[in-house]
Amino acid sequence: MTQHYEQLDVIAVGAHPDDVEIACGGTLAQLVRQGYKVGIVDLTDGEPTPHSSGPAERMEEARRAGETLGAHVRVQLDLPNRRLFDSFEARVALAKVFRKYRPQVILGFGDKTPLASPDHLQAVHITEAAVFYSRLCKWDEHFDHLPVHNIPTLLYYTLNFGTLGIPPGPAHFVVDITETLETKLASIRCYATQFPPAKAHVFERVKAFALQQGQAAGFGAGELLSSARVVGTRDLMSFVSAKSPKA
Repeated sequence: MTQHYEQLDVIAVGAHPDDVEIACGGTLAQLVRQGYKVGIVDLTDGEPTPHSSGPAERMEEARRAGETLGAHVRVQLDLPNRRLFDSFEARVALAKVFRKYRPQVILGFGDKTPLASPDHLQAVHITEAAVFYSRLCKWDEHFDHLPVHNIPTLLYYTLNFGTLGIPPGPAHFVVDITETLETKLASIRCYATQFPPAKAHVFERVKAFALQQGQAAGFGAGELLSSARVVGTRDLMSFVSAKSPKA
């Protein structure tokens, strides 16, 4: 009997639990508020880390964080933390998730994060490859005979808060998260093992970055995303109008 999987509109992919909350949690929460179905994929369990008792505790934190954002599905692929490398097996594992949940939009890492985990750059390659693998036909034996699925949109988020530059990509835009900034911060606080009182400054840093990005675009707070392709429009006035739902 074929198992049925709920179709999602958007899937955000992180190397570790807490990546997507920090980078695009406000966007995910806003999408949920707008009625879209959202999923999160963690490539690894993020363990070991200094203050966590192990994977079970981190998984429970991730569950609460996803629930805070309103995510409909959260999947952990159990690839090795600290030893995450782009490989055929990792690509296939993620592509299977895409084929199961059939999203229209993927959010993933856009660049390496110097002085932070090298897993992030590996996640870039794995995610890009999995988007491609998701649509490949005549390769059913590698994907448990799941039907092919074409993903039309790949967007990149940034975790590189230590730079004044713009992350790679041919088109950049800011998502208004004014109404969901506090939800984003609450989801990050679910990771008590990662952000104990000694790291309270992280929340101010994340908030300051969101305020800066949002105000640059005329919003109270925002998250910067980039597109894998140039963004175009056939309706200029609707595209540039702040009153338009397409803006």
